[in-house]
Amino acid sequence: MSITRIQVGPRMSQAVVHGNTVHLAGQVAANPEGASVGAQTRDILGRIDALLAEAGSDRSKLLSATIYLTDIATFAEMNAEWDAWVVPGATPARATVEAKLAAPAYRVEIAVIAAL
Repeated sequence: MSITRIQVGPRMSQAVVHGNTVHLAGQVAANPEGASVGAQTRDILGRIDALLAEAGSDRSKLLSATIYLTDIATFAEMNAEWDAWVVPGATPARATVEAKLAAPAYRVEIAVIAAL
């Protein structure tokens, strides 16, 4: 089976397609400084949409998602954006955890796996 890497960098690729599966790297907001959890989540979900489209997939084909929050107290704020975005009836397996992220400005990170 072939492997296709999308937006390849020196440390990681933003997406990797293997067989009929698309694995996205954890996505963070492009401009996180001062942005709310809701705003960061909206930005991230847009980035996920773009990467899935580039790979030949979309959010209706999500298999799993892992969401990292720097403060679990913002769970409802993040979920408000997630619930408006996710396709009803096509929700993925999901885990949400509280964790430190790569930089203090980042308050949310989301990684997904989708089918092609």
